[in-house]
Parts: sequence; structure tokens; C-alpha cells
Amino acid sequence: MRLSISLLHKLINPYTMGPIKQRLNHAKQTIKDLPGINQWMCGGFRSAAIAAELLRNGKIIAIPTDTIYGLAGLAQNDDAISKLYDIKKRDASKPVAICLWNVKCIPDWANTEDLPTGLVDALLPGPFTLVLKRKETLNKSLNPGVENVGIRVPNSPFILSVVKMLDQPIALTSANESNQRSTLHPSEFENLWPELDGVFYEHVGLGIQKQSWRNGSTVIDLSIKGKYTILRKGIGYQKAINHLNKYKLQQIIKKKCKEKSKESNEEECKISETAQC
Repeated sequence: MRLSISLLHKLINPYTMGPIKQRLNHAKQTIKDLPGINQWMCGGFRSAAIAAELLRNGKIIAIPTDTIYGLAGLAQNDDAISKLYDIKKRDASKPVAICLWNVKCIPDWANTEDLPTGLVDALLPGPFTLVLKRKETLNKSLNPGVENVGIRVPNSPFILSVVKMLDQPIALTSANESNQRSTLHPSEFENLWPELDGVFYEHVGLGIQKQSWRNGSTVIDLSIKGKYTILRKGIGYQKAINHLNKYKLQQIIKKKCKEKSKESNEEECKISETAQC
């Protein structure tokens, strides 16, 4: 858990942000008044509104989560998705997750009918990516040909406030070029700054970050009724197992993708290899 979470909860709360339209209008004017400025502190609703306004206009930004740093763009915007992949130099066949601001939003974009009541609320907000069957409402250009989608609701008031202002999902992936290690601070992806429209800083220095945070979120496939598969062990892994056992879900042991067994699920391998935040 990032050390700034308690401080940020005092500064910014997505449930009490006030008139969103007014905040976005102020952000639009701020961006206009400060041309060439693309680095901001995550200090409150003002910076959250600036992040939301940039995303709303199809821009790509770097943003902290409750795990590693992420790159974000509007999930429903084809151009933003294309730019996100270009910046990461990412294989177009590898899917990215979406981020929502509240667990109540998940049924708008993915099927949750077969999940035990209370399970999602027990896991989220938190450092978990839940893989579910996607709905037709989700942009067809996002992960085309992949029937599932990874969903994040981070325990991070800043990013949740940003997504609430947008009232639509953002595509979220790790802030690094493909096949490079995940990042905990903007200084670690300085090579990407020229391609980004906004870089948002936490009040946390790189020196006090835990290296174990680089593992990112624990990715859990819940797309099969009554069963689960751990696609990646990340932050909060044991907590996830405890909750999944509590709700009596049966575990499916994931086969190693490198074995390329005929029984291995190609889509499952793609999702597990994705650098989810």
C-alpha cells in the first residue's frame, strides 16, 4: 500500500468532489493558461480535474495507482487506444485492463451475474485485476477478439476521482515500454515523458517504495461460474486467496503458457502476460 493513501483520502474523496462540470471547466482553462506544462502533483480535485480533462480530449497520461505507475487513455476512444499502444511499443494482440471508479460500475461493462454476492466488494477497491466476460458496451477496438476484460478499481482516491469525473472507463496499463520492468515513480520512465500529455506525481519519493510493489496487481480470472484462476501473483495475493476460499470458489490451476500445451487457453495466456497495473 502506498504511504500517501491516508493523506490523499484527506485531500480528495471521489464521493465528495462537488460539481464536476465546474471543475472540468476550470481545468480546461488551467491547461490553456499553462501551455507546455505537462507535469502535475496529485494534490486534490484541481489536479484530478486536469487529468480528467486531458483524458477526455483523447490524451495519454501517466498516473499513480495503488500498485505500480500506469499509462491511461479513454477506453472508448479508438485514437487514444492506438496512441497508448504506440507509446508502450506494445504488441497489438496483448490486451489492456480498464479502470472504473466504483464497483457498482462494473456491471455496465462486464458480466457479474454469476459471481457470489459480496465477493467483488470484498476485493475492490484494492490491488486486484478481476477478469470477467466483457459486455457489448465496451469499445470493440479495445482488445479486439478477446471475450474477457481485466477490471481495476484501485484503492487510490486520485485515480478514482479522475475516472468518476469522466463517467466512463479508462484503459490502464503499466508505465513502461513493453518487456521492460514496471515503474514506481515517474523518474523511472523519463524516456516516455516527451510522448505523454500529462505526468502526475504522488507525494512519495522513489527511495521509500517497496520493490515488491513492482509485481503489480494480483490478476484473478472469474469468468467461469463457481471457479477462479490466478493468472498472476501480485500484491495482495494471500488476501485474495482468503476471500476466494471464503466464498467457496473452486481453483483452476493455470498451465504455464510457455509449455504451449493444447489445453492451454491462448486468451488466458495473453491476459496473464499483460503488464497490468
